[in-house]
Parts: sequence; C-alpha cells; structure tokens
Amino acid sequence: MSTALVAEVRKDFKRSVVSQLRKNGYVPAVAYGNKEETTAISLKKGELLKVLRKHGRNAVIDMIIDGEVKKVILGDYQVDRLTQDVIHADFLFVDQKSEIDTNVPVVVEGVAKGTKLGGTLQLVLHDLDITARVTEIPEKITVDVTNLAVGDTVKVADIRDDYQSIKINHEDDETIVSVVSTGSEEEVENVEEKETVEQPV
Repeated sequence: MSTALVAEVRKDFKRSVVSQLRKNGYVPAVAYGNKEETTAISLKKGELLKVLRKHGRNAVIDMIIDGEVKKVILGDYQVDRLTQDVIHADFLFVDQKSEIDTNVPVVVEGVAKGTKLGGTLQLVLHDLDITARVTEIPEKITVDVTNLAVGDTVKVADIRDDYQSIKINHEDDETIVSVVSTGSEEEVENVEEKETVEQPV
C-alpha cells in the first residue's frame, strides 16, 4: 500500500540554509537510485514522521517531486543524539520489481511456557537483514514463542518456510530467540514437578 508525501527540491546547500530548513520544521533529504537522477529535497518533518509511524519504515511512498509522482522507500536516516529529531533522510527510487536489502524488526508473539518455570526469554536478533521486492517487504517478522520450554530456541531455519517470498540474509543456525534458565537445574525441576502435581486430572 502506497502513501503520498510532498517533497520540495533543494537548490542551496549552504549550512546556514540547511539549518534554517530544520528550524522551520523540514528535514533535508536526498533521493537516488534505480537509474534516476540524484535529487536533493526537503520534507515536512511532521508529515514524514506521520507516514513512518503509520506505515513503517519499509513502506512504499508516492513522493511528489516537482509535480511528478515517484515511488520511493526510506533507505536510511540520521537522528540528533540530544533531541532525537530526524535531521536527514535518504530515499531510494524504486519500482514494483525493485529488489532491495533492508532490515525488518522481529516481533515476539505469545508467552513462552518456559518463562512460567523460571526461565527468561531472550531476543537475540532484534531485526533481520532481508532481500525482497519492495512490494513484498513485511512490516515485521513474527516469531511465536508459546511452546518454547527452558533451553529451547528459534533459529533462522525455523522461520524460512513462513517467509518464502523474501530472502533472509542470515545463517540457518543463527538464534533469533531463546528461553534460558535463570536458576539452577534443580530449581527448574522442582517447579516442573509442582506444576505437574497441581494440574487437574
């Protein structure tokens, strides 16, 4: 699903001009790639953030540049360390067949049964590096941890079949999420025995 964003072409690149843009609520940016001419632009910060919050950083955006609609996707952005404001953004020109490399966040779904026995859920990979057509990039990669016991893991190989339309650029044996013991084996066994005894027949 595409969403629209209006960009203004930048002609003056003096530091003072760029600073004034930011003071006026604009984000300096550049759009390039896909055999298009590299174009310096600026965007209203409020509109940019609204689009990213609603559609995610991998959304295909209909960007209006000099009255012409171009499809772009956010490539990268810089944030001010103190204010956390977006101070610069890179956009990539794309088409429906464009294939790009990007990162997609991992979202855990469910409550691991191992955490009820004293284990701790550890998310090892917070996002995954993937290659995909721009129209097939997922907003997130969901990992169901409901059946994970203490010592269990979900590796990259375990989710490949669920995301066959994209290429996950990680080794099969890389751990995405695991449930680790925070106590001794004896403590975990005692909790397991207690749960078994208390369960109704």
